[in-house]
Amino acid sequence: MGDQAQLLPGTLDLLILKSVSLGPLHGYGVLLRIAQITGEALLIEQGALYPALFRLVRQGLLKATWGTSENNRKAKFYELTAAGRKRLAQETTDWNRLAEAMAAALAARPEEV
Repeated sequence: MGDQAQLLPGTLDLLILKSVSLGPLHGYGVLLRIAQITGEALLIEQGALYPALFRLVRQGLLKATWGTSENNRKAKFYELTAAGRKRLAQETTDWNRLAEAMAAALAARPEEV
């Protein structure tokens, strides 16, 4: 548990979009996928996930359809829409630009300024 990172504000939507871009998932599957692709460094709570999924569907970035889960229960499955793919691409570019800038700033040494 000590190796888990804190989720930065505004990053949950990006993680959800990325997770669902890898294939349709039900809500709990999104939680598991985020844990998987982050090496369990980020564990999302259900109380944060479901409002975010609802918001992304309302914004037209995800499409929700009812289906049957692997344990034979009725579940809502989420898929990326065309608008969701576009948003994921833009936010990925923005995030990578920010990460590069932060890395450069944190690597600065006194003799360089």
